[in-house]
Parts: sequence; C-alpha cells; structure tokens
Amino acid sequence: MVNFFKQIAESKWFGNFVTIAILIAGVLVGMATYPEFSERHAGILDLLNKIILGIFIIEIVVKMIAEGKRPWMYFTDGWNIFDFVIVAAAFLPFGGSSVAILRLLRLLRVLKLVKALPKLQMLVGALLKSIPSMGYVSILLLLLFYIYAVAGVFFFSENDPIHFENLQMSMLSLFRVVTLEDWTDVMYINMYGCENYGYGGNEDLCTNSTPNPAGSVLFFVSFVLIGTMIMLNLFIGVIMTGMDEAKQEAKDALLDEQEVEHNVTIDLAQLETKLGEMQDLVKQLKSDAKKEG
Repeated sequence: MVNFFKQIAESKWFGNFVTIAILIAGVLVGMATYPEFSERHAGILDLLNKIILGIFIIEIVVKMIAEGKRPWMYFTDGWNIFDFVIVAAAFLPFGGSSVAILRLLRLLRVLKLVKALPKLQMLVGALLKSIPSMGYVSILLLLLFYIYAVAGVFFFSENDPIHFENLQMSMLSLFRVVTLEDWTDVMYINMYGCENYGYGGNEDLCTNSTPNPAGSVLFFVSFVLIGTMIMLNLFIGVIMTGMDEAKQEAKDALLDEQEVEHNVTIDLAQLETKLGEMQDLVKQLKSDAKKEG
C-alpha cells in the first residue's frame, strides 16, 4: 500500500498532472480580474476552483501516505509546508470584505509551480542562499545612498527643492537616479539652474536658482557609475555565486543518491552470495545426514 502511493508520488505523470492543475489555478485567478466575466460564469469558476483544491488535497494525502508509518516526515520539507499552508488557508472562514484575502491566497497557488519545476526550485534556492551576502551588499549600498543624499541636500537643496529639499526626498531622488529613470533631467536642473530647466509650471518653488555645472556633473555621474555599474553588479555576482552553490549541492545530492544505490546493489549482491553459500551448506548437511542414516 505504502509502496503504491510512493510510486504515485514519485511518478512523472503525477507531477505533470499537479503542474497542469497549478497552471489552471493561475488562469482561474486571472479570470477573476474580469468582474463581468467572473460574475457571468461564477458557477463554473467556483466548481473549477473546488476541483483544483481537491487535486491539491489529494496531492498532500498521497505524499503523506507515501511516508508510511511516519506521515509527519512530510513536513520536514519546507516546500511541503508551503503547499500545506496554501491548501489549509482555503478552509478558513472568509467572507464579505475578506474575499480579497481569499483571492490573494488563491493567487499564491501559482507559486506551487516553483516546486513543480526543479529548475525554478533551484533558482529560488539560490536566491535564498544569496540573502545573507545580499544583506551586506545592501548595507554598503545604503551607506552610499546616505552619503550622497546628505551631500545632495547640502549642494542642491536651494536650487532644486523638489528633489533635494530634505534627506528623505534626496534619497528618493537618488533611487530614481540609480534606476536610470530620467536621471539626466535631475542632473540638468542642477547644471543649468531651476530657472532655466525643469521647473516649468513650478516657478514658485524655484526661489534661488544657482547653476552648478561642474559639481552636478561630478556628483551624478559618479553616483551612477558607483551605484549602478558597480553596486548593482555586486548583487548579480552574489546571485551567480548562490546559483553555483545550489548547482553544486544538487550535484552532490545526486552523487550521494547514486552512491547509496550503488552500495545497496553491492550489499544485495553480497547477501545473495552468502545466501547461496548457506543453501549449498544446507544441501551438503542434508546429504551427509542421509549417508550416515
């Protein structure tokens, strides 16, 4: 019985079946964004959602039964816990204003696709492994933002109060600059002065136009080079390192599994040899007993 369910849980067709159910769940969530369509076909959509939920429940039950006398081992896998929480949330009493929460939980079913596709699972694992290193890079980037934001307030607050009036607006403007979203406009305002560039319609805010061509070019170009070309590339480097580690772990796990299978095969062969020797010995003893008799 347990072996039967274990074969089902590990079979490719069962995994593909669950993957198709996840894709259909994603489509159903997308259909819910069209109010007229979802109201017109509310009965069919509700039935399909219940069928999808039933498939996910069956998946959990099959995998728990596959663990044999230790069904709690199902929860030793973080992805299994994630699946269980998503399915269990569907039985919470939602209604009225909480319908949006129910729809959000249905949307989370799409994330089950990460577990269904091993490559995506490895990618998410790599991102999770990269979080500690990304934290240190983020601290370094925050220090860079803080230093440039304070300098921006000192240098440009009088000329450009919209972008550098205070520290928080300065940091927000620098975030815009580091994403390269029209960052040259911010630079030109401080190059040519707010009277000459960028403050059309906001002339009342431009009370002290002070062009700073050399300083603004040095400030913004250096920030873009350091913040975008170097710091953001550090994030990419950290993620790539995490990818390499995840691939290596997957490779090591596969090698360990193959080694275990090889050792089991050798042990079985040795056991068969010993069993054959014991059978020959028993036959020999029976033959000797008949002769003595």
